[in-house]
Amino acid sequence: MPTSTNEPRRTMLLTGASRGIGHATVKRFSAAGWRVITCSRHAFPENCPWEMGPEDHIQVDLADPQNTLEAIAEIRSRLEHGRLDALVNNAGISPKGTDGARLGTIETAIVDWQKVFQVNFFAPVMLARGLIAELEAAKGSVVNVTSIAGSRVHPFAGAAYATSKAALMGLTREMASDFGPRGVRVNAISPGEIDTSILSPGTEKIVAQIPMRRLGTPEEVAKAIYFLCTDQSSYVNGAEIHINGGQHV
Repeated sequence: MPTSTNEPRRTMLLTGASRGIGHATVKRFSAAGWRVITCSRHAFPENCPWEMGPEDHIQVDLADPQNTLEAIAEIRSRLEHGRLDALVNNAGISPKGTDGARLGTIETAIVDWQKVFQVNFFAPVMLARGLIAELEAAKGSVVNVTSIAGSRVHPFAGAAYATSKAALMGLTREMASDFGPRGVRVNAISPGEIDTSILSPGTEKIVAQIPMRRLGTPEEVAKAIYFLCTDQSSYVNGAEIHINGGQHV
């Protein structure tokens, strides 16, 4: 339910908001009355579903450290009362080879390793550190979006993507320890096979091995993110929630 008029409107910053899980997360938080500030390397698309979207969208290339620092300064200037209730690090990239082929450790160019880690690993910690005062003021939450590919070799996810997500879970634990004394909780969600536009051909073979025998939906992931950003999870810190229908068991 939306927040009451007597309470300050809560604010979330979401990276990777242009599709899939990002879209569903915007809808979930907007429906609950949150102000959503979105970050994407794309300009604000006209078909996005949230009110005040263009005014609360920041175009940033998270692969560029300097541009990321500039975006942090812009975000801070837009925050009302110097408070940020939630930071959701959802942006992620996974380069592919010819015809969408998986890139392993041998085939992935070093420049691609560096770009993937900048977006998937370094940008989340840069954003959290750059906005730590605002998160602390709100006793807010950070949610890092990892992946089932971070804990096993995946048939489609490339080596750089998978290792960056494994590193992001390790970062989540470290941040939970460092940010916790400041009243800021840091957790992660680890989606499995989610029904988005980036699914690879052959996913149906994986679905046949999932205990629930179906793909997850972006909305199911968004619900878990929302849970971690509210008082319902007030003593959850340093956790990784698996959203994969039992695929990891």
